[in-house]
Amino acid sequence: MGVLSDRDIAQRMATGSLGIAPFEPRGLTPNGYDLRVAEVMLPDEGGEVVREGKVVVPGGARFLVSTVERVRMPPDVCGSLWLRSSYARRGVFGSFGKVEAGFEGTLTVGGLNAGRAPLEVPVGDRFCQLVLERLETPPVALYHERSGHYQGQSGITLARDAR
Repeated sequence: MGVLSDRDIAQRMATGSLGIAPFEPRGLTPNGYDLRVAEVMLPDEGGEVVREGKVVVPGGARFLVSTVERVRMPPDVCGSLWLRSSYARRGVFGSFGKVEAGFEGTLTVGGLNAGRAPLEVPVGDRFCQLVLERLETPPVALYHERSGHYQGQSGITLARDAR
């Protein structure tokens, strides 16, 4: 298993074996791709979805972010999501995980403003990095063939048991 470089990502985008849309070369990092905020929700503060401007997250409040980018993961690659350090340095804890081989859709990620000061989250801001990893062997079944609960999601999607 190895991490895809910016060169690998650009090459896979050119051949169509990986999908990131919209794709902007400036989103590339040496070992990943920065994903931007499309929507923000404060689930404990009324749950309104904000798609323009910025959201002020109170200290101690959790929030959800949906990505601008829609990803299409190939069968031989999974992804790890990492909070950008600019948010971590402002006291954000992120709830991130793997993006499964075969997943397709936007991503919903959670954050907690662990600081005391309010946090501004602008729509369009780079929020997290997608680091892509090659699988050593092909999976027996891809994401959509196993559970696929969030396959094709668009926008902020709550947990199945929270709907």
